[in-house]
Amino acid sequence: MIKQGLNIGLGQSLTMTPQLQQAIRLLQLSTLELEQEIQTTLESNPLLEVNENNNESDQDLNDPNNAEESSTEYDIPNENDIDTRWDEIYSDNFSPNSDAEPISTSHVLENTHSETESLQSYLHWQINLSQLSVPDKIIAKTIVDAIDDKGYLRSSIESFYQILKDTLLLEDNSEIESILSYIQRLDPLGVGARSPGECLAIQLKMRYPDNPLAIKAAKLLKQRPELLEIRQHTLFKQTLKLSAAKFTQLVQLLKTLDPYPGSRFSSQHTEYIVPDVYVKLIKGHWQVSLNPNASPQLKINDFYADLLLKKGTSSEIKYLKSNLQHANWFIKSIYSRNQTILKVTQLIVQHQKAFLQYGAQAMKPLVLRNIAEQLEMHESSISRATTRKYLHTPRGIFELKYFFSSQIATDVGGSCSATAIQSMINSLIEQENLKKPLSDNMLTIQLQKQGIKVARRTVAKYREALNIPASHERKMLI
Repeated sequence: MIKQGLNIGLGQSLTMTPQLQQAIRLLQLSTLELEQEIQTTLESNPLLEVNENNNESDQDLNDPNNAEESSTEYDIPNENDIDTRWDEIYSDNFSPNSDAEPISTSHVLENTHSETESLQSYLHWQINLSQLSVPDKIIAKTIVDAIDDKGYLRSSIESFYQILKDTLLLEDNSEIESILSYIQRLDPLGVGARSPGECLAIQLKMRYPDNPLAIKAAKLLKQRPELLEIRQHTLFKQTLKLSAAKFTQLVQLLKTLDPYPGSRFSSQHTEYIVPDVYVKLIKGHWQVSLNPNASPQLKINDFYADLLLKKGTSSEIKYLKSNLQHANWFIKSIYSRNQTILKVTQLIVQHQKAFLQYGAQAMKPLVLRNIAEQLEMHESSISRATTRKYLHTPRGIFELKYFFSSQIATDVGGSCSATAIQSMINSLIEQENLKKPLSDNMLTIQLQKQGIKVARRTVAKYREALNIPASHERKMLI
């Protein structure tokens, strides 16, 4: 029989305080998001201000000691401990609860993103300026909305007919075919084509209307787009009954065309990158330093802090004390965030010196656990400190995540990173014979000759990660 009763016991648990939630948010914010967060806090907290006279050479970025010195003479409430150490926050494995305030970047528009015009909006603009009737504009916009990012129409004419026939009282799909032909002649030329052959055929006919060779080739390409492949070039030449010189002339015409007319448009935003850390080779040593312009220097506002020493209503004093505590914590959190990023970057640079000197093929295997163990922090903290944080190197700007990759064994008993293997694959493809591109199996053999043990499916995965098409797709005539 189970008896009911009360028991008293001791235990430890990690509580998600507002300060802890803020610390997590600041660590995982990008530099541009951090700038917006600082600006928002400056506007809402009168005790916090930018230190315009701070000498960067004299002290560290946002060193909290300055804030602590200015606050020790005031009676700061101790309901929430503002002296919690950063390593105490991140030493345990925890997951933020569902009540934690989500990070919102929807308001960071002007500083973070530059919106580019999409292909659909550009085509809609041209349609709106046209002399098409209202029903025809409806058909045109319906077709445009189904065009993919490369500029191709993947839906059938019949599917549009089924959607619009009742609304527009269409008798057949001839009107839709006519509107599609109109769209394909808009800018960019060839948009809305249903195959590469049709796309190039439209461009040949429109750009070279008086060239008999172009007109003849356009008709054939629309009917048999597979002839674009290099292995079919002999059949292409024979079907058109062209001499070697004429076929070379045709190839030169094809090279002036764009097989992906929608590729110059983007439906995504452009995110501008501000490096968080710099690494430079100084007197034979790689020196790592924080970007001094990544975040402004902050301090406690002396005017409002002095009001705490004067008499005032209890609500006023409570308001000032609360904002002073928040300001101190905010300064301390930013400083700790910067120092964490700096320490993580220093270890990454120490481990990846070969990359800085020789390039991606010299990248060594590295995982989050390696850095976490050396800094005695949790892997989740290292992940936050390296996500959307960027390192400026002599070889370019890289996200800190870029320097982490898995390990692949070699024949000589050593190891090679996945990033290095991807670089080798990219180098082999760049040097391949365009008339006979290397298959995934041939790439595997080439890597094995260099002592890299890797499966063909792994090579295929790395090739796809590099956005490199398969060998048969690289056999295009143009």
